Amino acid sequence: MLVLVAPGQGAQTPGFLTPWLDLPGATDRIAAWSDAIELDLAHFGTKADAEEIRDTAVAQPLLVAAGLLSAAALDVSPGAVAGHSVGEITAATLAGVIGEEAALRFVRTRGLAMAEAAAVTETGMAALLGGDPEVTVEHLEKLGLTPANVNGGGQIVAAGTAEQITALAEDKPEGVRRVVPLKVAGAFHTHHMAPAVERLRAAAGDLDVSDPTVTYVSNADGRTVATGHEVITRLVGQVANPVRWDLCMETFKELGVTALIEACPGGTLTGLAKRALPGVRTLALKTPDDLDAARALIAEHAGA
Repeated sequence: MLVLVAPGQGAQTPGFLTPWLDLPGATDRIAAWSDAIELDLAHFGTKADAEEIRDTAVAQPLLVAAGLLSAAALDVSPGAVAGHSVGEITAATLAGVIGEEAALRFVRTRGLAMAEAAAVTETGMAALLGGDPEVTVEHLEKLGLTPANVNGGGQIVAAGTAEQITALAEDKPEGVRRVVPLKVAGAFHTHHMAPAVERLRAAAGDLDVSDPTVTYVSNADGRTVATGHEVITRLVGQVANPVRWDLCMETFKELGVTALIEACPGGTLTGLAKRALPGVRTLALKTPDDLDAARALIAEHAGA
């Protein structure tokens, strides 16, 4: 069984979209999406520097556009889909819950709303590598931080104010090897994002929603979701609640997943899977050069 997953914010790097625009029809597709959301995705995906694409309002639609473009190049119907943070919008689109242009409009609203919420207080996120999850979570709570992403594979992402993140770097939980600041501009999936929830709920009311056509795994709790209405409800609430990617990977085990492909810009989720899902074949779509290997993997596992 094959699962197709989509990464979240922080996976973007300068110029990562450039090679994908050489695919037939890709430039026209990106141009149409850019017009729909009034954001030059081609510019930000090819010419913008790291600081420009760190902007939440830019990074989120850019990631969804790249994920959809790379998945379309594969032309596969996976056994299951899932996404990390904003990648859930990519996954919902791949599952047929919402259309592509609607997804780009929705994620544009999400990015703008979260950027505005992040501007209220200086906040950030940092990944903690190693350590015992229970010990780490307890330590974070003592510092006033939120375990915003419980990613499995020995990784938890903390979120909070800039002062709290600084305190964490100076006072690591027992067993944690490293604290790595992330390329994001806010404390996502925490109470700091509460103002964005209402704006996203209003935008969700305008969506034309269908039930998923493949198994959809929610990162709120790792459960599969059968109705489009529930998928959208979770997408809205997810903005201010932790991502439980560890539970998603537990569900992949239960579903009998044998292969995992990560949409562009791949790498983060395949790295976690290699540590947490031994025996599962993984492949990250970084450039179109990875497509042939991905198609070979699909031929082996999509019908399993």
